[in-house]
Amino acid sequence: MIVLQSGESRMADQDEGKKASKEGHKLDASKKAKRTRTVRNFPASTFEDALDLAKSVLDFGAGQPVRRVSLFGHLGKSPESGASRQLITNANKYGLIKGSTQAEQLELTSDGKKAVDDQIQARERTRARVNLAVLGIEPFAALYEKFTGLRLPAKAALTDAIKEIGVGADAAEEAVDTFVVNLRFVGLLQTLSGADRIITLDHLLDELPTSIPAEVTRNATPEPRNELITSTEAHFESTAFYITPIGDLGSEHRDHSDLFLGSIIEPALEPLQLTVVRADKIDRPGIITKQVIEYLFKSRLVIADLSYHNPNVFYELAIRHMLRKPVVQIMRSADTIPFDVNQVRTITIDTTSIYKLVPQIDTYRSAIAAQARKALEDPDAVDSPISMHFPAADVG
Repeated sequence: MIVLQSGESRMADQDEGKKASKEGHKLDASKKAKRTRTVRNFPASTFEDALDLAKSVLDFGAGQPVRRVSLFGHLGKSPESGASRQLITNANKYGLIKGSTQAEQLELTSDGKKAVDDQIQARERTRARVNLAVLGIEPFAALYEKFTGLRLPAKAALTDAIKEIGVGADAAEEAVDTFVVNLRFVGLLQTLSGADRIITLDHLLDELPTSIPAEVTRNATPEPRNELITSTEAHFESTAFYITPIGDLGSEHRDHSDLFLGSIIEPALEPLQLTVVRADKIDRPGIITKQVIEYLFKSRLVIADLSYHNPNVFYELAIRHMLRKPVVQIMRSADTIPFDVNQVRTITIDTTSIYKLVPQIDTYRSAIAAQARKALEDPDAVDSPISMHFPAADVG
């Protein structure tokens, strides 16, 4: 028997369907809002990233207060963009500058001036950076006090400790990554006797020469992982595409790529719930070149390994730069960064010997995770050599 539904009944069902659809959209939006709303009691960037704005204030105004609008005009950025406002907020939280996102002027603090002025004595500059990057941030200072003089603990131990200090569970791993990168940058994390150790400020100051390098080498503890995670379908929203020189099986390039993938990149991005895919591991039928370009266009994140100056990597990186989508650049310390891409921060990894690489792997992971978070939180504000010089360019 066939039962015919009345017009009135069908309309009622359609109304219910529309209502359910609206409720579903509201629920999805609510879930997205909850996922992206992270409460932090620490800056949302590394100290080195915030230091760039302070340096710009110094260079643009010779150390004097500068007009906020003029400064960002000079930098080729909109003063009202989300990225610009975040730069100001983070520099404020680190105590580098005075002046809010709506202030007429931005001004360096006393310690901020010391932190960016290469003309002052190295010890004074380093002390200022330590105060701002670590001791001036409550959870970082507490974590530093707890582990000073010890080997750098495993990330899980640091994460548990920072939760006890008062950082929320949703922000704990980010806080640890930022803390470790800041320690390395200011010099409080050093490789001694084959292991990363958190040293005292007095130890750091005592060992300083008359001048200190502008950038402190970054570093990290291995946890090799050989298994590659692939998927029969391209879940691009949860994919980080790794562009790298691959080479033939058993070649130096392949060994390099496998090492970086399994020991550094995958562990770094696992907390961000990103699956790392490399071109030779795309588990889908079709033309490889087309698939690579599809991943460059659609992947949520790209990790670009500039080691060995491989032409294919630079070609693929240029595509991603033109799209203005999130990228993290990494490279062996043995290679030099070409001037075309040296305006974008690149994480250098010391592979000159196993004795230098192994103790530093945890720090490299933290540096990659920190840059990835920053890029993913505001993907519309991604900078590249193309966007810096042609901010109005739009490929979309």
